[in-house]
Amino acid sequence: MAVEMSDEHFEDLVSEALDEIPRELAQAIDNVVVLVEGRNEEEPDLLGLYQGIALTERDSHYAGSLPDTITIYRDAILDICETDDDVVHEVLVTVVHEIAHYFGIDEERLHQLGWG
Repeated sequence: MAVEMSDEHFEDLVSEALDEIPRELAQAIDNVVVLVEGRNEEEPDLLGLYQGIALTERDSHYAGSLPDTITIYRDAILDICETDDDVVHEVLVTVVHEIAHYFGIDEERLHQLGWG
């Protein structure tokens, strides 16, 4: 059974997950906005999505680009969780996973590291 949670509480969990990012990495994140949405229309089971140009792929043409976005999908996460603690864990994993994509870490490596 899916967990029910207010939008505000879920957004607080995303903020708390962002606070868990080590300072050295957090300081290296630039031109990224983190959003919370209910669900991805094209892939309703998707938990999170990074859209942008990974740090490892940026060149001189990146200057002046719109911010990259990390979207965390609240309803998809709540659907797979049974407890509030599950939600806290899944939000953290999803936030770390999407930030890793910003740093150029691919899906295969994330799974090897346990953040798949």
